[in-house]
Order: sequence, then structure tokens, then C-alpha cells
Amino acid sequence: MMGKLYDALLGAGASPEQAREAAEEVASFDERMQSIERKLTRVETILLIVAGAVLAILVRVYWP
Repeated sequence: MMGKLYDALLGAGASPEQAREAAEEVASFDERMQSIERKLTRVETILLIVAGAVLAILVRVYWP
């Protein structure tokens, strides 16, 4: 749970239960975003490898 968000929600007048649930939901969203970022990094790496392989093939085919 995100402690600062929880405290801010309590300070804004939310009940402890509502503040806890909202903070947990934001923390869950943050975890999903981190997972997506890791997957995107893998896709970018694979794309660079494929692009390098294609470039190597083109150089080998068309280089005299």
C-alpha cells in the first residue's frame, strides 16, 4: 500500500477503509505498469536483434 497516498486521503476526509482501498488500487495499477514496462523492454530488445539480423542479411546480399 502507498503510505503517503493513504495519509493524504485520510487528511482529505476519506474514511480509513476508503483510503486503504484506494491506496491498494493505485499500488496495484503501479505494479501492472511496471510489468508492462518490463515486457516492452523485452520487445524492444527483440526488435533490435531482428533489425540487426535483417541488416546483416541485406549487407551480405547486396554488398559486392
